[in-house]
Parts: sequence; C-alpha cells; structure tokens
Amino acid sequence: MNDILVVDDERDIRELICDILRDEGYATRMAGTSDACMAELNRAAPGLMILDIWLKDSKMDGIDILGHVKRDNPDVPVVIISGHGNIEIAVAAIRQGAYDFIEKPFNIDQLLVVIRRAMEASRLRRENASLRRQDLREVQMIGSGAAFRALKSNLDKVTKSNGRVMLTGAPGSGKEVAARYVHAQSSRADGPFVVVSSASIQPDEMEVKLFGRESAERGVEQGLLEQAHGGVVYFDEVADMPLGTQSKILRVLVDQSFTRVGGTTKVRVDLRVISSTSRDLAEEIAQGRFREELFHRLNVVPIDVPSLEDRRDDIPELARHFIAEFNREQGLPNRALGQDAATLLQTMRWPGNVRQLRNMIERVLILGEGNGPVQPSDLPGQVEATQGADDDAMSLSSRLTTLPLREARELFERQYLMAQINRFGGNISRTASFVAMERSALHRKLKSLGIVTTSKSGARIAQMEDEDTEPDIED
Repeated sequence: MNDILVVDDERDIRELICDILRDEGYATRMAGTSDACMAELNRAAPGLMILDIWLKDSKMDGIDILGHVKRDNPDVPVVIISGHGNIEIAVAAIRQGAYDFIEKPFNIDQLLVVIRRAMEASRLRRENASLRRQDLREVQMIGSGAAFRALKSNLDKVTKSNGRVMLTGAPGSGKEVAARYVHAQSSRADGPFVVVSSASIQPDEMEVKLFGRESAERGVEQGLLEQAHGGVVYFDEVADMPLGTQSKILRVLVDQSFTRVGGTTKVRVDLRVISSTSRDLAEEIAQGRFREELFHRLNVVPIDVPSLEDRRDDIPELARHFIAEFNREQGLPNRALGQDAATLLQTMRWPGNVRQLRNMIERVLILGEGNGPVQPSDLPGQVEATQGADDDAMSLSSRLTTLPLREARELFERQYLMAQINRFGGNISRTASFVAMERSALHRKLKSLGIVTTSKSGARIAQMEDEDTEPDIED
C-alpha cells in the first residue's frame, strides 16, 4: 500500500502525473477507465488514489468510484481532480470521503503537498491501528485452576474458526477479556476490535452508532459496524439492544451488508461477531424482549465464563497480577501478597467478580501504608473488625450468637469447610492438609454436615446437598 493509482481519461495527464511522482520516489499505477480502475483496485489496494471526476467512455464517474473505494477500502485516501470543478462537485466529493479536491489545471507543487499530507495522514492512521492491535495482542488470561483451564480450552478452540461466539456469565467476570483473547489469537488479530456497549447507548442513538449516517450537513459518518470491517465486533450485554435494532442486526448477519441512516448505498462488511450477556436469554425471549432468530444466529458457540467464586484458587494469582499491573501503569507500590491476606481473599464473597477484586487491590495499594506485604488488616472491611481486638479474638456474627453451642459449632464447621473446599478448587486432599484432618475423617465430616462437591464451570465446588436449606452465617 505504498504506491499511487492515477485515474484519468486523458493519457497525457495521467502519464505526466506518474512521471512527476516517480521523480519524487513514489511507485505508480495508471488507469484510463472505470473498468481499468476497478481491476487495479481488485488486484491490490493502493496507498493513495488521484481520481478524475469525469471519465470518458466509462460506466462510472469519479464520484461512483469514490463511493466504492470508501466502502471497500476506507483507509485509502483519495484526491479528486477535475477540469470542470465547481463548489457543488467539491462538496459532494468531500462528503463522500475524499481527502481533498484540486481543480485542473493544477499546480504541481500544490498537488505534491496534498499527496504528502494525505500519505502522512494515512501512515499515522495505520500506525495508530497497529498500536491498538498490539495492545489487543497483549491481552492476558490469568489463572491456573480447573475452571480457568476449562474456559481457556474452550476459547482456544474457537480462535481458529470464524464462528459466532456467545459469552455468558455474571457482570465483572471477564467476558470482554475473553472476547479480546479470542480476537488476539485469531486470524483477524490484525483487524479492529470494536465494542458495542448495548447498555450504554441510548435506544434512539443505537442505529446511528451501529450503521453510521449520511447527511448533507455532515457527509458520511462511519458507524461501529463499518469501523469493525475486517475484524471483530463485540456486542456487550446484547440483551439490552432495542428490539427494532435487533431485527436490523439480524439482517446484517444474514447479508453482511447494511445501509447507513439517511443513505441509500449498501455497505458491505466482513465481520466476526462475539456477543455477551449476563441475563438468561431464554427468559428474555419468553418475555418478548429478545428475538429468537437473533439468539440462534449469535449463539453458535456458547461459552460460559465462570464467576470469581467458582475459581477461588485463581484469586492469589489474579491479585498479584493486578499489583504488578498497577505498579507498572500507575507507579503504585509493588507489594507482595501475604499468605494470610491471600487466604482471606479466597474466602470472601465476590458479587462483583474479577472487577471487584481489581478495584479492591487498587484501593489497598493507594490507601495502604508502607511497601511491606499486604496483610489481612489492609483489606477493606478488615481494619474495623480487628481494631481494639486481641490477636486471638474472633468477631462473631449475630446469627451464631443466638444459637446453642452445638448448633453454632455445626453451622460454623459447615461454612468453614465449604469455604476451604472452594478456596482449593474442590481439592479434598489440599483441604484436608490445610485443616489438619485425615482425608477419610474429612469425608465423614462432610457427609455428616450434608456437604457435597459438584462440578461447575469445569471446577469442583462445595454446596449443601439440599440447597434450599443451606444455612447462612451472615447478618
């Protein structure tokens, strides 16, 4: 994409321009008709086009060709030249996406200045896109537990295909990270990754944001789908998409084309679609809030992203990763994670999932004192619980204090052992070692307490045999 394609029906002019450009060190190609121009474009996209408006003995004029170029090769800058120039033609060309308009007979120095600026602008856009893609390639999937390995195995299977993927999971569990990982490992890694935040875009703005707009005042405005051409479009929380937009997205998935708002020309796109949702789409369909046809189009490969509570064995590794990340990006202290703090993190509740853990680590590093290892007292909510207490003191919940000793002990043992089993990813041997019990004795204790382990998201978790009667020691 470093050569210049000169399109003009006058042979003398196109040869003159090419001679001058070659003297300036540019590689050139020529075309005298619209058919020859389209053949050159199909052979290889140029770095820049110099395009005459009026093309004798051609099926298309320069404005028609400009529309094709901006649709299929939007990154190629186009300089329009014309011997019949007027304000209306110039405005129409700029609205269609031309870089500049020069009237014949043109000044060679002026033409060269415009070409240099257009080539430099194109180079900067490519460099920016390359930097963005480099950031995407650096997407890291952090973890080593069973649930994480199962997730990563599923993601690796879909990276080599072009199939549509539906990521399900609770908010904050890392669905966008998973989507970016698929993109970065796929054959589309050099293409864009465009996020459509269905929940944050106002319903009356959704179609303009997605499909773009054509208007006399603003010309052509690319939408998110057009920006994602050649790469991946990620529909975040797709259940929040308005019903009217859902039907149009369904048509895009079928045709791989759409019309901008206010426009009449079909825009073709080459997209891979990855979607995510934290809702039950079957229920959304039953309530008439989501189109069943769209669900089946998007849900080709469903992948569940486990919650943080289903991958507690990854919490210390994630916490250390966030500490290093905040040190690198914000200069916050690169503190070690103390073993007691890591244990406490593994037994805490995480309704906000990985996002909540990341925010907590950032808060600890900002508000913490010193550069020593992170201790339990550094964690939010733990300082108040330990202030004024002896080292061996224990804060009891109000529920425990209302029960007789036997019932309180059984309730505590049940909750304690479930927390430890989940902390170790369902590994009974590691749990028995930590709680200092023989494995056979632990099995007997679990049976007496009604605790069973089941498989969820590729990992083993502890739960009550009858979940409807599961006790809770929280206030």
